[in-house]
Amino acid sequence: MEVTKTLAQYVVDSRYEDIPQDVRHEASRALLNLCGCSIGGASHPTAVNALGAVLPFAGPAQASILGRTEKLDILNAALLNGISSHVLDFDDTHVEAIHPSAPVWPALLALAELKGLTGADVIHAFVTGVEVECRVGLAVVPDHYDVGWHITGTVGVLGAAAAAGKILGLDQQRMAWALGIAATQASGLREMFGSMCKCLHPGRAAQNGLHAAFLAANGFTSSEKAIEAPRGFGHVLSTRFDPAPIVAPWGRSFELMRNMYKPFACGLVVHGAIDGCMQLRSEYGLTPEMIDRIDLKVGKIVLELTGKTEPRTGLEGKFSVYHAAAAALCEGAGGEAQFSDACVNDPVVAGIRSRVHATVDESLSWAQAHVMITLKDGRTLERMVKHPVGSLEHPMSDHDLEAKFVDLTDGILDKGRQQKLIELCWDLENLPDAGLVARAGALA
Repeated sequence: MEVTKTLAQYVVDSRYEDIPQDVRHEASRALLNLCGCSIGGASHPTAVNALGAVLPFAGPAQASILGRTEKLDILNAALLNGISSHVLDFDDTHVEAIHPSAPVWPALLALAELKGLTGADVIHAFVTGVEVECRVGLAVVPDHYDVGWHITGTVGVLGAAAAAGKILGLDQQRMAWALGIAATQASGLREMFGSMCKCLHPGRAAQNGLHAAFLAANGFTSSEKAIEAPRGFGHVLSTRFDPAPIVAPWGRSFELMRNMYKPFACGLVVHGAIDGCMQLRSEYGLTPEMIDRIDLKVGKIVLELTGKTEPRTGLEGKFSVYHAAAAALCEGAGGEAQFSDACVNDPVVAGIRSRVHATVDESLSWAQAHVMITLKDGRTLERMVKHPVGSLEHPMSDHDLEAKFVDLTDGILDKGRQQKLIELCWDLENLPDAGLVARAGALA
């Protein structure tokens, strides 16, 4: 079966007219969420350090950096926007653990500024890129992720290449080459979770996918079986490879519609515990002084990903279900402030964190959590969270996403610019120049 060529042909043949209106609107939701995350993350030390390393070697000022004054060449702009969009761990998540926007939107926003693309152009390319990365991801999960690959980096580069290749008008031959060039650059290790390198994965995926499309457009060749060959992506990076999701008929459904948006600034696997703690805190007026012990029952993957008992930094705190529960109980929130260095090292939060005990319950899914709080007066309070806020069953509304965007960009953009960018994202389909979005999100 010619998996890579079939996928390339799907991308080439895809038509904007065949994308339903609800899917187009979902692209706008994803863009608004990404803009908020990128602008909010642009001043994080991770993004600042990356920018400082790149600036001396950057090319012409072609594309904006969201949340900053600098402009870079489009390859480095894609890298920086990809990094800042993911550094807060607040970006969207497909149900199979892929963060779909962080590798694809940065590549497209850079291209939009360079080439003056319409909003319809970029929506089409974005939906296409997300479909590609998610289909390839579905072909290798869960084995690929379980062995230690960060799937956002590994499949994200193929999504960015497909999206950019669609914009560049690649034919099937060159699109297959672009996918192959992207596949040979697939990387990202879960060992990096909790460090600055985690957000490097989608940044590199955006940059390398964009580069792959340009190389293919210029006749740079690759294997035309890069995904399915015995020594290709599927078989090398996973112990199980099922090409069926990749070659399934195109356009009957869209993986973008299985995308989720986070109300809390950490992995979705922790959201159930945060949600349960916040519910009990609000319902019973809990304060740290009242709490004797917190017992969490969570799915197996939760402790695999977020089992750090003593985080030292905000980035490490995002991978500690212990800290997430403690911060939620102490502060009644799970935003970026609750995953800052200051909060992680706050003595009150640390004191509550030491009282959190988490165990695996094999009957629970990755999204679920059972919270039991024992109070010093002897009472026990319990809450079972089956569908936390942000899940497909309990999604964030358009209004919720606007509020999240405003919260992330407060103090960076003034109210007028916040509203302008919100309007541009919602009206993306009708924009004659999608580069307006990137320029509106940059600092003048």
